[in-house]
Amino acid sequence: MHSYRKLFPNKFIKALSLGLTVCVLTLSQAFPSLAITADERVAQHRAMTIQSNEITNWPTGPVVSAESAILMEAETGAILYAKNIHQQEYPASTTKILTCLIAAERCQLDEWVTFSHDAVFDTPYNSNHIAMDVGEKLTMEDCLNAILIRSANEVAYAVGEHIAGTGSWEDFGPIMNERARELGALGSNFVNPNGLPDENHYTTAYDLAMIGRAFFENELLCKISTTKQLRIEPTEYQTDLKIENSSNQMLPGRTYAYEYLIGAKTGYTNAARSSLVTCAEKDGMKLICVVLKDESPYQYEDTIALFNYGFSNFDKVNVSQLETKYDIDNSLFYTENAIFGSSKPLLALNTQDSIVLPKTIDFEDVTSTISYETNSQNQVAEITYTYQDTFIGSASIDFVQGSDASYDFEAVTEDLPENVISDDSSSEEPASSPKKDNSFIYVNWMYLLIGIAVLLVAALLILLIRTYLSHFHFGLPGFFSRFLHRGRDNWSDFSSSRAASERRMNAKRKAEIKRAKARQKRKFGRNRFGDYD
Repeated sequence: MHSYRKLFPNKFIKALSLGLTVCVLTLSQAFPSLAITADERVAQHRAMTIQSNEITNWPTGPVVSAESAILMEAETGAILYAKNIHQQEYPASTTKILTCLIAAERCQLDEWVTFSHDAVFDTPYNSNHIAMDVGEKLTMEDCLNAILIRSANEVAYAVGEHIAGTGSWEDFGPIMNERARELGALGSNFVNPNGLPDENHYTTAYDLAMIGRAFFENELLCKISTTKQLRIEPTEYQTDLKIENSSNQMLPGRTYAYEYLIGAKTGYTNAARSSLVTCAEKDGMKLICVVLKDESPYQYEDTIALFNYGFSNFDKVNVSQLETKYDIDNSLFYTENAIFGSSKPLLALNTQDSIVLPKTIDFEDVTSTISYETNSQNQVAEITYTYQDTFIGSASIDFVQGSDASYDFEAVTEDLPENVISDDSSSEEPASSPKKDNSFIYVNWMYLLIGIAVLLVAALLILLIRTYLSHFHFGLPGFFSRFLHRGRDNWSDFSSSRAASERRMNAKRKAEIKRAKARQKRKFGRNRFGDYD
């Protein structure tokens, strides 16, 4: 019996060993999830830096097993917890929140969606589906239920084809990317509507949170995403009763049920590992949590830990109740002069705007910066609030509804102290010279009254000159002659009429005197001097 050394030369063994090593390294790079165990991956992720924990005096967040994680306040967009939030990851089925959002925005619930050959046969048999067949149809409402409850991949394909209108789900990718950019998700690239593996299909925790802000604003989508069971009744277009259960373990009655949950979408592939996008609301504060590249069941534990951290360490506060530098008692919110004993506010802080304040700091600790760059017609300026360069919210300065006057906010603020306009000492432009907003007109009542007086004096002078010139004729032709002498002609007519009336009255008085003397002569006769008494 020959030994292996005799059968295989040393050179062959070395070449084979080298080849196997290269193969292992190549597979490790192409499929990192296969290179280490789940426990090793969790240990690596937990050792990673949590960027939000490095902010001075910021509440310390929990250590999570996800490679990327974010906790965002939905209304303000303030980021409360950040761990590799801009690192590109595979989203798996969390992609479907964007697909369903676009479908809800563009389609009616009673539209019929037809399943093509590609929609059915491009779906891997071992992935999530509801066994639709070529040529069958579902309403858009049933499609949304199938995607969000059962995470049905062939239904996502069919919806993408339906919206693209070209018969190819690949044409839905550009639509997804355009909507993502509109929502502020700039680090993503979507190539399919369901998140099935593709190296060019990626996103970030931050981008999914920004997409989630729009998704979780839709009550119907939230309700569907927290429904435990899918039920699709048979119709003439598909004859099967379809009943499927959601795999989400945070729903009521499940292992990781969370009482404040209002919406969620799970995801998993070998490359992406476990991902989860959720939203919860408590005490008027709505939080969005995204965990990517996590290990089951840690995606649920991490999400609950992050929600509890957010609700326990942050408060959502109304800016108008705390702000003093831009309060309406300041003259910059009033007209320059009181009219008839009172002045009316023209500008006010928006009473609905809020910021998210860590419980470890006070409102006086935050920095505010005012900007006049705004696209809203009713908005004059926007105040941005930060703490240690971390955005925590903003508030707008608006025209008071029902105010008739126009007002230049910038014109008044020129005379204010610099710290009233901006607390940001690193601003490139001087605080005392903010950028002008030409959409407003400054009304100075003193100048207005002087202008009116000048107009009245000018009108009086014109009247006097015209009256004087109307008594003379300069032989001016055409329009000017008629204009100058029209008043004289009217005056002449009036004077002639008045003189005739006076002549008639004098003649009448003389006649009356004559008749009175005649009556006296008849009554008394002549006196001795030959006259009548």
